[in-house]
Amino acid sequence: MGTALTAAAAGFGTGLSLIVAIGSQNAFVLRQGIRRQSVLSVVAICAVSDMVLIAAGVAGVGTVVTAWPPALTLVGLIGGGFLLSYAVLAARRALRPTAMTATGATAGSRRGALLACLAMTWLNPHVYLDTVLLLGSVAAGHDTLRWAFGAGAMLGSVCWFAALGYGARLLSGFFARPASWRALDFLIAATMTVMGLTLVIGAL
Repeated sequence: MGTALTAAAAGFGTGLSLIVAIGSQNAFVLRQGIRRQSVLSVVAICAVSDMVLIAAGVAGVGTVVTAWPPALTLVGLIGGGFLLSYAVLAARRALRPTAMTATGATAGSRRGALLACLAMTWLNPHVYLDTVLLLGSVAAGHDTLRWAFGAGAMLGSVCWFAALGYGARLLSGFFARPASWRALDFLIAATMTVMGLTLVIGAL
């Protein structure tokens, strides 16, 4: 029992080390959390997607992905293009004060938020590299306890996205000012531009 807990703790720490970083997905979850828009759905999409990918990595799907490199190239081009497009939208929001509000989301914006979340999660090659290949290979090192390691990594993902999505509400007072929204959207635009270009260049 103790060894299983040790493997799970290792998975928890490894999982957090890979997802706790400034990136397009985390920036998006942070913005949704501050706006209090579709937070549960966005957090659920990110966490469940991670759990599926981690499970695939632990099960050994990573070896299949490495056997066909064009798959990551294709995803890199599509994902990079998507991130660059979203960067443009974020920059436009930063330049238009009327778009800077933490409340009053419409059904259309909720649908768009969920689709954007799905795209950022599944069109990002780094997600496959981190969760499927890297975590999968590390989990394999735990042999019979690899699923305990995977369970720990899944728990880490759930905890992180829940904390990011709902903890962002603590910043709602700060983001009551348009200037704060402008700064956040400029940061998101810059982050996604860099990551988008990195994905496209890396895929070419």
